[in-house]
Amino acid sequence: MHPILRNILAIIAGIVFGSLVNGAIIMVSGNIIAPPAGVDLTTEEGLNAGMYLMEPKHFILPFLAHAIGTFVGAYIAARIATKKIAFAMVIGSVFLTGGIWMVMIVPSPIWFTIVDLAGAYLPVAYFAGRIAK
Repeated sequence: MHPILRNILAIIAGIVFGSLVNGAIIMVSGNIIAPPAGVDLTTEEGLNAGMYLMEPKHFILPFLAHAIGTFVGAYIAARIATKKIAFAMVIGSVFLTGGIWMVMIVPSPIWFTIVDLAGAYLPVAYFAGRIAK
C-alpha cells in the first residue's frame, strides 16, 4: 500500500477506534460508579447542574475513558502508519483537542482538568507509539 494512503488510513482508524473505546467506557461508567442522586449524566445541562455534587470517584472512569481511548487509537494508528510515534502523537493531539473542547463546554474541577489534560492524552499516545514500535 502506498505510504500516504497507509498514513491516512492510520489516522482514520485511530480516531474511529479510539473514539469508540472512549464512548463505550463513558456509556457504562454510570453503571459502574453511580452518579449522585438526581444527576443526569446524559446531557450537557445535567452534567453542568450536577458537577458540584461529583466526588473524586466520579472522575475515575472519565479519566480512564480518555486515557484508554487515546491509547487504543494511538496504538492502532502507530501499528498502521509508517512513522509510528509521530502518528501516535497525531492521534494524541486530536484527542487532546477533544479534551480541551470538553473542558470548555462542561466545566470540571481544576484538579481534574489538569490531571486529565496533562496525563490522559499526549503521554499515553507516546507510550502507545513506543509499544507499537
